[in-house]
Amino acid sequence: MQFFDTHAHVNFKDFKDDADEVIRRSLDNNTWLVLVGAEYKTSNRALNYANKYESGVYAAIGLHPTHLEEVIAHSSDEKGSTQYLTRGEDFDYATYEKLAKFEKVVAIGEIGLDYYHLDLSGDIAAIKKKQKKVLLEQLRLARSLNLPVIIHCRQAHDDLLPLLQDFRKENRHLIDSTKPWGVIHCYSGDENLAWEYFKSGLMISFTGLITFSQMWDDLIRKIPLEKIMIETDCPYMTPEPYRGQRNEPLLVQYVANRIAEIKNIKLEKVAEVTTENAKRFFGI
Repeated sequence: MQFFDTHAHVNFKDFKDDADEVIRRSLDNNTWLVLVGAEYKTSNRALNYANKYESGVYAAIGLHPTHLEEVIAHSSDEKGSTQYLTRGEDFDYATYEKLAKFEKVVAIGEIGLDYYHLDLSGDIAAIKKKQKKVLLEQLRLARSLNLPVIIHCRQAHDDLLPLLQDFRKENRHLIDSTKPWGVIHCYSGDENLAWEYFKSGLMISFTGLITFSQMWDDLIRKIPLEKIMIETDCPYMTPEPYRGQRNEPLLVQYVANRIAEIKNIKLEKVAEVTTENAKRFFGI
């Protein structure tokens, strides 16, 4: 049985002491992964790790919206809330284009909109405008290289959906309508919104969040497996029964298992279909 973690951050500092050990543990257990960048430094590191392995480890490169400004971001779990400073980076198209042309790069991401971490003391309208501008530049980069996009959205679906719909309409000559051109990772929207993304040629992906929240059970029960992928978003979003510990790609099987429980189908079926979805999506 093979699993595919479509969104892992083993290239983040949380794994600085044992990244290769974590990756090998994943591969030894037949779990493939995409290492996803958040700015140039972690994008480059994702590619460096991916290049070490003949197969099973791939990279996505991109500039995350929270890295456009210097802000204090935070994540939380049972151990409490962790704060960290994100340094501002200007998006340089040529630099990211050069990185994205390497063979092991299979997507542009993680890109998108994030209104959760907005600096309320700053010019909110200007920050949102900048996020949209940089997102569009990276969407154009992805289309120029025929790569799919991995999209982050936090408290910004009202702006994200029309932006993606307009982009798709304006660039329909560059988008293959027979396959998805992007994925909304760590899906946080409702059922109606999910179908709007599907109609726009996108997929959605679920994390360990679904193992301890029933918010998406009805959605998961109703949508075809062919429209979803699974991920860890490690080191975050650790699934039950490991909440409170650092997440890693190997634990993506618990996301698959929860989907199997909700849909009342065999784990093997979820593993098979989501792995095929990932390979097709990333062109592997």
